[in-house]
Amino acid sequence: MSRSNSSVPAPPAYRWLQLCAGLLCMIAVANLQYGWTLFVHPLHEKHGWSLGSIQTAFAIFVIAETWLVPFEGWFVDRYGPKLIVFGGGVLVGAAWMLNSVADSLLLLYLGAALGGIGAGAVYGTCVGNAVRWFPDRRGLAVGITVAGFGAGSALSIIPIQEVIATRGYEAAFLWFGLAQGLVVMVTAWLLRAPPEIVAAATPAPAHLPQAARDVGPLEMLRSRIFWLLYLMFILVYSGGLMATAQIAPIARDFKVADVPVSLLGLTLPALTFALTLDRVMNGVTRPLCGWISDRIGRENTLFIAFLLEGAGIWALWVYGQDPLLFVVLGGIAFFAWGETASLFPAICTDTFGMKYATTNAALLYTAKGTASLLIPLASFYVAETGSWRDVFLAAALFNFLAAFLALAALKPLRLPKTVH
Repeated sequence: MSRSNSSVPAPPAYRWLQLCAGLLCMIAVANLQYGWTLFVHPLHEKHGWSLGSIQTAFAIFVIAETWLVPFEGWFVDRYGPKLIVFGGGVLVGAAWMLNSVADSLLLLYLGAALGGIGAGAVYGTCVGNAVRWFPDRRGLAVGITVAGFGAGSALSIIPIQEVIATRGYEAAFLWFGLAQGLVVMVTAWLLRAPPEIVAAATPAPAHLPQAARDVGPLEMLRSRIFWLLYLMFILVYSGGLMATAQIAPIARDFKVADVPVSLLGLTLPALTFALTLDRVMNGVTRPLCGWISDRIGRENTLFIAFLLEGAGIWALWVYGQDPLLFVVLGGIAFFAWGETASLFPAICTDTFGMKYATTNAALLYTAKGTASLLIPLASFYVAETGSWRDVFLAAALFNFLAAFLALAALKPLRLPKTVH
């Protein structure tokens, strides 16, 4: 039985320890998604695999990361987070170690599947823990937790590039895979589920619509709000994942990848600068927008962010051939996209309650896997047409549609404190 059923109160500072442990785990697995783009070109050069075939591994990773999370969440809701996260750490390390010796697409895809399962176990568990420990600051707590996943890879972008350049991508996969897996395995032993008394002692703000009761996963799947959130998730994440997986190929096609850019007192190649700034912005926005949403409402914050991301993606296509603007506009697009990682789990828990929070948020998170199916399609489409224009246009329009739905559909449905 999960320790969340305990009525024994925890010291007030203990929940911040839980938040820090979750943050560290998220930082450790961030490279599996956000560092992937650095390996695409080296894999293509060595093996001659097409970009579409290589990016299929990324889609497999995201599908495994997301579609299995509900099952992992089910175990977490009943048995606590520690063992699930520890197992995730084992798989995270094994995945990149396998990638380091993969000499066929089959092995590359297997490594992607293992990494996805491991990263999903860590991500879903840590997010679920955050929303339950902090009902009074749910947006901020989830934002801080997922900031590790968004910005954590910024710490290792340059080291990974250097290892790839000097030792080969195989060494980078091996060394960083071992380090990331060990960090997760050690930190997992600190994680605990909150006692039920936490919810009563720290209620959610009165101005944010909350569930009148705890809604189970099966009932949630029959609600209109869930499927509206699922659609919005797909619309927004498809563009963000496209940028995450394809930013290096895009930079090379725009012929800006190796052009030096000076900004904020630093001079780096445009691609290196963009990768680092994108990850930082993607991390900063998560606690910031979570904190804002705690004050002005989830739907209002979603509307603003989706509009900004749509504009940023389109501007990146129009002006991205300029190296400086490629860096700046990429940072804006990632800033606007990153907040989804904090707001969707928060609004899901607001709407459906805390008792099944990990499982419910995990079911919504599977929309990310659905969105990932568009990534290899985008690669194959660009290979056929020779242009990124339609891909950027579609991603921008998806975000504008999601912004409209946030206010026109989601907000009216959530105003009554009932599940529709």
